[in-house]
Amino acid sequence: MNKPLRRIAIFCGILVLALLVRTNWLQYVEADELNENDRNRRIQVERYASERGDIIVDGRPITGSVRTESTLYAYKRTYADGPMWAPVTGYASQAFDANQIEKLQDGILTGNSDRLFFDRTMAMLTGEEKKGGNVVTTLSAAAQKAAWQSLGDKKGAVAAIEPKTGRILALASTPSYDPASFAGAELSDARAWKSLERDKDKPMLNRALREVYPPGSAFKVVTAAAALENGLVKDIDAATDTPEPYKIPLSARPLKNHASGCADASLNRAMEVSCNSVFAKLGDEVSRDRMVETAEKFGFNDPGIDVPVRAAASVYDKAMDRGGNALSAIGQFNTAATPLQMAMVTAAIANDGRLMKPYMIDQLEAPNLDVVEKTEPEEMSRPVSPENARLLQTMMENVVEKGTGGKARIDGVTVGGKTGTAENGFGNTGTPYAWFISYAKDGGGSPVAVAVVVEDSDATGGDISGGGLAAPIAKVVMNAVLNSGG
Repeated sequence: MNKPLRRIAIFCGILVLALLVRTNWLQYVEADELNENDRNRRIQVERYASERGDIIVDGRPITGSVRTESTLYAYKRTYADGPMWAPVTGYASQAFDANQIEKLQDGILTGNSDRLFFDRTMAMLTGEEKKGGNVVTTLSAAAQKAAWQSLGDKKGAVAAIEPKTGRILALASTPSYDPASFAGAELSDARAWKSLERDKDKPMLNRALREVYPPGSAFKVVTAAAALENGLVKDIDAATDTPEPYKIPLSARPLKNHASGCADASLNRAMEVSCNSVFAKLGDEVSRDRMVETAEKFGFNDPGIDVPVRAAASVYDKAMDRGGNALSAIGQFNTAATPLQMAMVTAAIANDGRLMKPYMIDQLEAPNLDVVEKTEPEEMSRPVSPENARLLQTMMENVVEKGTGGKARIDGVTVGGKTGTAENGFGNTGTPYAWFISYAKDGGGSPVAVAVVVEDSDATGGDISGGGLAAPIAKVVMNAVLNSGG
């Protein structure tokens, strides 16, 4: 072979080798990334090429699939009571991708997960149509319906947890949206999507998981826990050395109390009527760093709480000064929490100091209903000792029996709670957020912990608005869980 031909042969060989390397690189190294790329239309087509599996609540599907006349997509997603369940399911849209459980468990729901390889193989051998698996949730239909109906046309959210396991029983957010309204790829779906995006009330925002609010006086249970755990309070009925008025550290401004008789009030009495001065002073005495430590044991400052949908991180500021810490100790300043976070706080107290990791997927099922994966309860932390948890329970139960949380009282049931009204807006000019956190136990099944926030309260301030507006919602949800057996 002459020299020019040899060069051409070597060059062609290099080209073939490069092609082989590139092909293998695409097939084995970049395959997953390309498959997950939102611009890969084949993924969308494949997602709706067969009947999608269902999301299950109490043994019944809250989703479905229907055949379409489209030449591109064989099936379209449907939803039962879509607006009520949207904070749980998320959406699956031919035109706008998917989110929440629909996205996170897409492999199971489409049947494309590696864990369903055997089922896909059997379907091919038997000639059966491929089907997706199911996602079985921990949700209680009764609790979700109670939360949804009680919120009504109010703007707000409810999170309910089973304290002993961490199972999420309700996750409601209002206003909401119907995922079915844009499940297809028609002009009407695009119009529905754009309308939702422009809506100033943000109906697609999952307020139970993804919105953080100043928790107001509902946070005082965390401050009380810090005071007890750090030995600042040994007797919850002993008088505290709290002046009236109490001046915020590093400031000449007195801290306003909405209740009377807060001077030297005991911790129990201060919780009952929600004395700002007592808890601000305790927060200062505990110190910022120890307040941060306690808050973080309850889940604050954790950006990785996945249920499996990721919750926004609740915040207790690590760098504020003494004055900021005192205000944060009463749930103001930079303190911010999701409803899920405040339900976690309540659940830990109700569970004698053990915080269980919250979750809302009980198990994943193959198309033949075999269990592919089962979620087991997992302890997340121990924010308070059992003894101090029981003292917190005593105080929270006193709030419901004698204090600001009376509207959450349930005959024959032990209920503990804490009201809260969080100031809002620059200079506190906005309408306050009304909070109520609570737990209920009737001596039978597992207790339930609930957090309720209402954004558009008509109240003008004071903890009584949380007791007046949010507490009745919590009561209805707790009743629904207890009456349904959890």
